[in-house]
Amino acid sequence: MNAGEKIRVKICCISSVEEANLAIKYGASAFGLVSDMPSGPGVIDENLIAEIVKTVSSTVATFLLTSKNTAETIINQQRKTNVITLQLVDFVPYDELKKLRNELPTVKLVQVIHVLNEQSIEEAKSVEPFVDALLLDSGNPTLDVKVLGGTGKPHNWDISKKIREEVNVPLFLAGGLNSQNVKKAIEKVGPLGVDICNGVRTNGKLDEEKLKAFFNEVNRFNLKWK
Repeated sequence: MNAGEKIRVKICCISSVEEANLAIKYGASAFGLVSDMPSGPGVIDENLIAEIVKTVSSTVATFLLTSKNTAETIINQQRKTNVITLQLVDFVPYDELKKLRNELPTVKLVQVIHVLNEQSIEEAKSVEPFVDALLLDSGNPTLDVKVLGGTGKPHNWDISKKIREEVNVPLFLAGGLNSQNVKKAIEKVGPLGVDICNGVRTNGKLDEEKLKAFFNEVNRFNLKWK
């Protein structure tokens, strides 16, 4: 994050046009739409994702969260949903990333790094040349049933900070963020943006009061930083 640059906010697990509009109302610069996953919250049908995307202004980035790991299947999802960003929540072989770049040159690629330990730093550095940005999240893709996000739990921000210091692509921070800890997380890690799902929801639904509180904290940081 550079001096004077505002923190961007991505609201994830959007499940309806109404939720998308509510997120935009409070200043979301992006939102996440969750396709088929082995676990976790917010999964919706790709037809609904496409309907939501149609209603969104071009000034707001639409992210498709995909657990697919072949270029062919991911390209099919993008063409069906028409999102402008692909959030790759599982490992995608580098040859497949190259195919994605060639076939979808105008679509942004964001690789999720599940911050488990120091090895996550090397993982981030190795994939950096193939993507437009990284998103650091809490999860565990090594489990029998992969956990690829939506845990509602923070990870080790010290490792996240090291990743930010060692890569040269934009970085988003996710994992257990809420209005109580987002300011501390931003100050610790220094991301370009923050990503939140569970922290602004009640019983799975987007909660306007929590959303307002979260944006108030981010906006307070932005004013101070400016």
